[in-house]
Amino acid sequence: MGKVNVYLKRNFIVMLSLIAVCSVFLLGFTLFSHGYHYQNEEMEEANLSGIHTMYIISGITLALALIGVYGAYKEKKWALIVFAVGMILGSMFMTFIEVIGLAALQSPLSEGIKNHYLHMLPLTNASESSIDSMNEIQMHLQCCGLDQGYLDWGYNIPESCICDEESYNPCVAGPKNSSLSEHMVDGEPVMIYNQTCIPFLIEDATTSVRNALGLFLGLTLFWILSVVLCVFILCQLRKKDDVPVVVYSPEAKAGNYTVLADGAEYN
Repeated sequence: MGKVNVYLKRNFIVMLSLIAVCSVFLLGFTLFSHGYHYQNEEMEEANLSGIHTMYIISGITLALALIGVYGAYKEKKWALIVFAVGMILGSMFMTFIEVIGLAALQSPLSEGIKNHYLHMLPLTNASESSIDSMNEIQMHLQCCGLDQGYLDWGYNIPESCICDEESYNPCVAGPKNSSLSEHMVDGEPVMIYNQTCIPFLIEDATTSVRNALGLFLGLTLFWILSVVLCVFILCQLRKKDDVPVVVYSPEAKAGNYTVLADGAEYN
């Protein structure tokens, strides 16, 4: 078995250490996200499957990184082979996810979000959890309603539709015959957000998917580079050490040992 270049081994171990640290952070983020969604009364099946996928990716990546470090440190071929095969399969899976994500950025993502929230209409008959979710969305995105703006709320327009002093989205005067009339001062109408929330929700989801795809692409390239270094190490381990060639010399005669033999006879 050949010797591995010490700098190649060090760079490989440092890279695997970074992969392991990223996997630990990803696992912690997944645990946090799972706990956050678990507090909600209704947890979407898509979110749950995505969280399970992140558990699998972070857990397997961390295990492979530890196996790779052990293989490089102890120069074990089987561990390096397991690491290389696992990372290659993981890179293929990540590429598959990226392709699906790019395809979802077209119409399926927008249509899915739109259909999901339009099922909540009319908002006057929505569940308490849906109304709480809409209030958070409206305050965060500075919008009101889903399809027809404040008209989606009928008479009971929530306070989350009221424009903030530092709002950057356009506002309009709310109807005087709504529940917001109690907030009127000196007969002046209450200003509420003019734009609906669905376009903002689609834009927010699209941005999140693009950021996730960029992160996955960076991880995939990092994994591929680690596989390349692993292959170099395996190639060096397969090389045989140079064994000095034994050459027969006529000077190495049995007569060189006759003195010892003669001395033994005198004893």
